[in-house]
Amino acid sequence: MAISNLVKRIQDVMRNDSGVNGDAQRIEQIVWILFLKIYDAKEEAWELINDNYRSIIPDHLKWREWAVDHKDGQALTGDALLDFVNNTLFPTLKNLEIDETTPMSQVIVRYAFEDANNYQKDGVLLRQVVNIIDEIDFTEYTERHEFGAIYEAFLKDLQSAGNAGEFYTPRAVTDFMVAVVKPVLGEKIGDFACGTGGFLTSALAALDGQVGNSLEKRELYNRSVYGIEKKSLPHLLCVTNLLIHDIDDPNILHGNALETDYKELRKMDAFDVILMNPPYGGSEKDSVKINFPTELRSSETADLFMNVIMYRLKQNGRCGVIIPDGFLFGTDNAKFNIKKKLTSEFNLHTVVRLPHSVFAPYTSIRTNILFFDKTAPTKEIWFYRVDMPEGYKNFSKTRPMKLAHFEEALSWWDNREEIEVDGFAKAKKYSLDEIIARSYNLDLCGFPHEEEVILDPLPLIQEYQEKRASLNDQIDHVLEQITAMLEEN
Repeated sequence: MAISNLVKRIQDVMRNDSGVNGDAQRIEQIVWILFLKIYDAKEEAWELINDNYRSIIPDHLKWREWAVDHKDGQALTGDALLDFVNNTLFPTLKNLEIDETTPMSQVIVRYAFEDANNYQKDGVLLRQVVNIIDEIDFTEYTERHEFGAIYEAFLKDLQSAGNAGEFYTPRAVTDFMVAVVKPVLGEKIGDFACGTGGFLTSALAALDGQVGNSLEKRELYNRSVYGIEKKSLPHLLCVTNLLIHDIDDPNILHGNALETDYKELRKMDAFDVILMNPPYGGSEKDSVKINFPTELRSSETADLFMNVIMYRLKQNGRCGVIIPDGFLFGTDNAKFNIKKKLTSEFNLHTVVRLPHSVFAPYTSIRTNILFFDKTAPTKEIWFYRVDMPEGYKNFSKTRPMKLAHFEEALSWWDNREEIEVDGFAKAKKYSLDEIIARSYNLDLCGFPHEEEVILDPLPLIQEYQEKRASLNDQIDHVLEQITAMLEEN
């Protein structure tokens, strides 16, 4: 069947329902229905493989029992359907009994419904939505993978749905980071603020070609990715995304990775590969900050996630993480100490400067990608600037960043050389001594000719505050050096 217009058809129906207000609620509504449909298809496959399989979902609440319309006039609709969904389906799934022995493939059902809601108030329109989603045959490999592409486009559309866009990292960026980090089948890959699972599915795409026809390798593939997501909607989107990508047991926890004390983080499983775009611009409460050593405490969320990454990266492990400009030029106490720890205990080998508007329209804050590994202390750092493509003033929803825009960076990656354009460094290597002399200010190989981007008021204030704090710290550092020299004399 043609499913390319599936989401549009559903949204057209929902627009007539007074209970659904705006894209964000429409997306939430679509996702919990989609999840149940996909999960039922997975359970049919598990039942074929395992005669002793027992579902966590009671029989009368399975998709096949209440959602499928056999066109015999018996399908639930109208007030009867609303009553069933609101007073039987949701309360039961929200309160499913789970314990430490419950497999993740079943735990995710309760996770999925803990904070989900049925927004539709018209039972006839709800029946229409259910029928449209039931048209997809997820047991068919071709159709399931065709839907995978549709789902990716659906997640991309989140960028225009209010603040839901924060959960989507452009596919070009995730694919580029996976291409240079090069995950290998059998490695454990983590994302501690995984959103809708973009990094995890990019990594899975790279691993899929390493599986072949081996059942043993397919099992390694199924156990290769791990995620944590704080917010309920992206958590459900991620779990659904992984089910579509043939991960039968999605190991995606619903929680806040920052709420674990660093002493416990040290004892937890370490990861071969960490790929992340942690939230930034946020401010964490004191009860979260005290989970980290005093010298590494920060109110900036991205700083705290850098600490989590450093505690959970395995020896010889590799990491790619997206960080805002404020982390590069910031020299306040926490940022200074985080960068000192990063360069003294890890090999920060590459910083890729991204052009503005990569994450538009969600944010205009400039971003960068840090690549490091846990092999040895840093000796030198390469900086590389990805310039705005010719003919582009900005990226946008209709003209997003593409993997092709990273072609020069990918060519340079394995054949590194210093590059100068119009008298300004585009790619350059700096020794650690040079970085230390700059008080760990990593704002190098920036964008010299670019017109200044006018940020929204709050990001603009935050950027100026960070720059002011950084300049004040640099002045204090110079004054301390002068004072020390005067005392010696």
